[in-house]
This record gives sequence, C-alpha cells and structure tokens, in this order.
Amino acid sequence: MPNKRLITAEHLYNFEQITSLDISPDGTKVVYALQTVDRATEKKSTQLWLAGRGAPRQLTFGKHTNTAPKFSPDGKTLAFLSTRTGDEMQIHLLPMEGGEARPLTTLKGSIGDFHWSPDGDSFLVEFTKQDKDEAEREADEKKKKLGVVARHYTRMFYKYDGAGFFGHEQQHLWMVNARTGKATQITEGDEYGEGQAAISPDGKTIVFVSNRYPDPEWSGGDLFTVSTKGGRIKKLETYYGDKFLPSFSPDGKWVAFLGNQSDWDNAYLWIVAADGKSKPRNLTRKWDMDAQVLGAHDVSPAATMRPTWSPDGTRIYFQVGEHGSAYLKAYNLKTNKLEDVITDRGEVGAYAFSADHKRLAYFFGTIDDINQVHLREMATGKTRQLTKTNAWIKRLDLGKIEEVWFKGTHKKDLQGWILKPPGFRPGRKYPTIIEIHGGPQAQYGWRFFHEFYYLASQGYVVAFSNPRGGRGYGRDHIKAIRHAFGTVDYDDVMTFTDLVEKQPYVDKARMGVTGGSYGGFMTAWIIGKTNRFKSAVVQRAVTNWVSFVGNSDLNWYFERWMGNGPPYESEAMLKKYWRQSPISLMGKHVKTPTLITHSLMDQRVEHEQGEQLYIALKRMGVESELVLFPESPHGLSRVGRTDRRIVRLNHILRWMDKYLKK
Repeated sequence: MPNKRLITAEHLYNFEQITSLDISPDGTKVVYALQTVDRATEKKSTQLWLAGRGAPRQLTFGKHTNTAPKFSPDGKTLAFLSTRTGDEMQIHLLPMEGGEARPLTTLKGSIGDFHWSPDGDSFLVEFTKQDKDEAEREADEKKKKLGVVARHYTRMFYKYDGAGFFGHEQQHLWMVNARTGKATQITEGDEYGEGQAAISPDGKTIVFVSNRYPDPEWSGGDLFTVSTKGGRIKKLETYYGDKFLPSFSPDGKWVAFLGNQSDWDNAYLWIVAADGKSKPRNLTRKWDMDAQVLGAHDVSPAATMRPTWSPDGTRIYFQVGEHGSAYLKAYNLKTNKLEDVITDRGEVGAYAFSADHKRLAYFFGTIDDINQVHLREMATGKTRQLTKTNAWIKRLDLGKIEEVWFKGTHKKDLQGWILKPPGFRPGRKYPTIIEIHGGPQAQYGWRFFHEFYYLASQGYVVAFSNPRGGRGYGRDHIKAIRHAFGTVDYDDVMTFTDLVEKQPYVDKARMGVTGGSYGGFMTAWIIGKTNRFKSAVVQRAVTNWVSFVGNSDLNWYFERWMGNGPPYESEAMLKKYWRQSPISLMGKHVKTPTLITHSLMDQRVEHEQGEQLYIALKRMGVESELVLFPESPHGLSRVGRTDRRIVRLNHILRWMDKYLKK
C-alpha cells in the first residue's frame, strides 16, 4: 500500500469519539454526542449531532460539553446535560422543531443521570448536592484561595479513581418538573446513596440500586423501589451479590436486571417481580455467557446498557461479551430461548429502540474503525450506517491482523491475535511486542486499539491474547485465577508467546512485553519468572499486594480477589498475598531492562506500587527507568490528557526501540 500513510501517536488529537445516543420515538431521528480535543488547550468538548435522512448536522456548538441526549416521549423536545451555563452539568431542553436550547435546572452539585417520566412532565434525576465545605469555600474568597484544609472520613469508600476524594453528600433521587425546573427530593439520608434508577411505565414507581448493609463496602448492592412522590422504600428480595441496571417490564410487573453472586462469575440476565412477591429468576445461567461489555481498548470505549424490554413484554434485549466481541441478543420469555440480534464481529455499544421497536440505533465498533452510529430495521435486519466519523483512518496502512486459537495448559482453546506491521515482508524477521490486557476481568478483541497500530507502524509485530482470568469465555475461564494470580494466567501468556515466536517472521531474540493495570502486574510477574524478553514496560501495576491493601479506592474488592481477608489477618493470609506479589520474585536472577510508568493521581493503584518495583530493580542493577504522569488517573491511556497519552506512547516506543532494534 505505497500511497497510504502510517498512524502516529499524534493522531490521538484527530479522533472524534461518539459517546452517547438516543433515537426519537418515531424512529426517524438519531441524536448522538461527539467528543473532540482542542490541541492548543488540551480541552475536550462534546457536541450533539442529528442524523436520520441525509448527512448528519450539528445541533450544539461551543467549547463546552453537551452529552446524554434523551428525546421526550412525544419526540418534540430533546433533553441533554451541558456545561454551557457553568462548570456544573445542568439539564437543558432543545425544541426539535427549531429554537435555542434553554437550561432547565440550576442545581448546585452533580447530576449523575436523568430520565424522562413516561408522560413527559418531569425527570427522574440522580443528584448529589454540593458538599457543605465546598459551598462555604465558594462563598468566601479567602477560604476559596486557601483551598481544602482537611478531609475527614468515617467510611472506607471515600475516593474513586478519576473523581478524586468524595464530599460527604450522598447521591439521591429527585423529581424535576420538566416545565419549571422545580426539583423535589425523593430519597434522603447521610448514610446511603441511590443510583442506576429507572421509572415504571405508569410513572408511579422508581426502582434503583443501593447498598444498605451495615458495612456496604463489603457487599453488593440490592434493588429497592419507592414512589415517585417519595415515602417508604421497599427492598426487593433477591440474593447476596451484585445487581445493576434494573428496568421495568411494559406492564410494570417485573424488573429485569444484570448481576451475579460472585466476583468470579459471569454477569447474568435476571428478572424479579416488581412487588417483591417472587424469587429472582436467572434467565441466562445455562448458556455460560457474560451479559456485559468489558472490552479492553483505548479509543471510544463501549458501555453495558440497561436490559431493554420489547413493547409486548415477550423479549428482553441485552449485550453479551464473548470471544472478543460484544453482541446484542434477546431472551424470549415465551420460548425461554436466546435469539441473535447483532452478532457481527465487533462491539455493540450504546443502543436505543424507537417506541414501537421497529428501528434500533446503536454504536458499533470494529477492529479497523471506532464507533459509528448504525440504524437497523428490526423486521428485515437491514442496517444503514449513519455516521462516517474518522474517515482519515481508511487512508492509513494499519497492517494486517490474524486471529489465532491455541491450546492452553488446560487443553482448552484460547484466543489471540497477531498484528503484522504495515509493509510486512514474509522473508523478514521482526521484533515483537506481547501486550497483556488489564482487569484482569476484561478481554481484548475485535475493536480498534490505537496503541497496537502505532507500535506496528514502527515496525513491530504486536501480539495480544485473552488468558484465563478474563471475561468472554465462560465462568471457569474467569475464576481460574481466583486467589491465584500469576499461575495459570502466566502459563497462558507464555503458551501464547511460544506460539508467536514460532512464526517464521518473528525474531525470538527481539521480543518485548508490556501491559497496564493487571497487564502491568503480569509484566512485572514475567520479568521475575523469566528473562526470555529483552525489554519490558510495566504500566500502573500492582507489584506488592501486601502494601497495596488500604490505599486503593476499591480496596475491599481486591481483598476478595486475593483471599477474602486482609494480609494482617493471619500469617497464612500474609503468605497468600506475598505469594501473588511480583515484588516477591525480584532477585539477582532478574535481568530484563524495564521501564515503569505510573500516574500520580492514580487512586486505583497508588504510584508507590510502581516506585517499589523501580527501586527494587535499581538495587539489583537492572537497567530501569521511571516515568510519572502528574494530575492523571489510572485510566491515563484511555481518558487522560492527550499530550500525556502521546508522551506515554513515545516512552514505550523509545524503550522498546532501545533494546529490540539494536
């Protein structure tokens, strides 16, 4: 392909990322949010676009964020969240027949999500009031200038990666008048919050998720209902474990939701009686499939959507993550069978049906193109692509990707991919980089991954796979590393590496390895176990599970992964944590030159974890460097400031080039 250019790190500035959508009730219009980056200021802005007949046209303009579009039940008004009136997101209304958008709310605090009521007269809003201390600082210039003096907490869940430290207000449910903007609080309390709410078809009842156990950090949430006018909250008896994204059936008698009873299991589709008079029913258990989207990629990620009932209540639509793809399926409640809706290789992200379910609008991303908006005629299956964003990608030579299946040490099939560099020549030997995904409960697959294409453009074979511990291959695949990190998952990565290095075009003397989060953990584990790789980049990794306990935003969650208790509980538990820590493998036998990268605002895995490994390698005389990114979260490679994402990529390339292109 002599006329095609190569992808660069700087192309991160060029990506237009579709982030949310909705379809009008009559199915003739689709509105979506499109995010872009201003190279001069590093600011991201999101604007709304309208698609349907003809070329899409822009609805909103400016440097602010306009997102989460939602059509009113009659289709005449579009509601959306916007920062156009200040730093805080507010609900705005835009008449679809023409005119300017107007702000509806002036709430002081943070809106999480919102939904139209069925009659279009009001909104159900998830809202967190502004913290009292923050309000006092805003009202006093001296206090505002001095900033936060101290943070005081009594709960374990007091921070979240990407959001920072919490205030003391809980998120609660409110009803907002769609004409006047008057807000009425429905739920309250300083101890528990509510979220993922949905409103019943008759507009009288709200279902939501809340965790009201004495020690909520240690348990999954439950489903509750409350009247839209407030009053007594009723718990729906289900099971002990995670439950999320509930939705009412058209007759209001049932609630569908996603959830599981163990961290190491699939998410399943469930239903339970809305009046709480029957036990929950797991609809998808027998298929051993994961009813959620947890794909690992770095551009335009997809989200798991709320289960969607058909208008007649006979089907429930939901996503399934499987073998590197995210499909859309339907459970038929009459036949108790699954029906395929969209099973193309790729990832179905956000989706929305017209009121009569004759049309479906949805995001779909593939391995060589990021999310595009599609419109599907449900009766015929005929699909039309409504957007052509990022057309410049088609003018690039990305290289060629080959899917490979191989046997793991457990004699079962595992899936991987090998990306050959642009201009590939069969008779030549290439340096190769093994990439390992995060999670570990995620999956690589049929989605565009800028980092992979960038490294391939620099002359590397890039190989990636889905070892045990990840999702998309059934419950046994997920739970294989429960309390046993660095065991069969390591075996799978090494088996895949064996397969890759046997390819005639791979120079096995010039192989590198890298990964982030769990992938960083595994990279650190690998350099402690073998010197077969000539270069390694450890990114945002847990390296010492013992010291990790107590400083992560999801500390209790990881404790369940390690051994259902903290390391100081007993000597046996301490040994279990230490045995799964890469730092325990560091010794004089370690030789692999290693670059460590970490973010200084990473509250999922604190930067001390990367620093521990760096100092250990330095003490052993191993060639190593440390790169720290200020003001950046754990997800820097996906959501971080674009210039920092570019610098990160260039450091990875520089390090690999230094040792693999000698």
